Amino acid sequence: MKLILFLLCLLSVFTGHAQAPRDPLFISFDGTKIHYDIIGEGKPVVLLHGFISTSESWKRAPVRQALADAGFKVITLDLRGNGLSDKPHSAEAYDNNAELKDVMALVQYLGITSYDVVGYSRGAILTAKLLTMDKEVRRAVMGGISVDFSDPNWIRRKNFHEALTKPGSHPELQPAVDNAKKAGADTLVLARLQEFQPVTSRTDLGKIKIPVLVVNGDQDKDNGDPQTLVEAIPGSKLVIVPGNHGGAMRTPEFSKAVVEFLTK
Repeated sequence: MKLILFLLCLLSVFTGHAQAPRDPLFISFDGTKIHYDIIGEGKPVVLLHGFISTSESWKRAPVRQALADAGFKVITLDLRGNGLSDKPHSAEAYDNNAELKDVMALVQYLGITSYDVVGYSRGAILTAKLLTMDKEVRRAVMGGISVDFSDPNWIRRKNFHEALTKPGSHPELQPAVDNAKKAGADTLVLARLQEFQPVTSRTDLGKIKIPVLVVNGDQDKDNGDPQTLVEAIPGSKLVIVPGNHGGAMRTPEFSKAVVEFLTK
């Protein structure tokens, strides 16, 4: 009996250790558990990661620590379906802007009433939609994106969805799919994320009234011309930094542009 109790205790210890890296977690509006991290103290800023990525991408970029050093409370999260957050498979789990509802629920959970947002690539697409949903956002940075996502039939979104659901349909995107599998990403979830990716119309972009900064790498053509996004959002500004789509957000220049913009 003593041996059995010992083994059960040992099992619980190992199970606890296996689950510990997911903390902290919060339970979102529909019961989905979302992993998040916070560093720094001061004005809150939420960082939204891109596609086939997690909040770890921000931890490898200097901008996260630079914001904390500049007096910001920096909040990163693994968007549902990614990283250490839950990965539901149903369509309902991703429909109706569920990811943005998670962000707003997290902000409310943390007792925040006014905050900034920095989104990169798909995270910038989410940022645009968030600006139409939450009046508590003070300033926003959108990196690595053009206005093309405002088209509900955006060919890049459709092609990625097909590449994930119809193997071999888009050879040019196969390396990205292969990398996702190699990294252990859930490709069914990735397909859902493309299927239900938020669309913010040009009309809605034209109604944005808060300050917006658009940042793009000088070698980044992945998601179109960023100048088109600047033209769609009144008063927004464009900063070009060195790097391609994968590298621009990790440059000191990106970090400097974001910190200077958010500290104005």
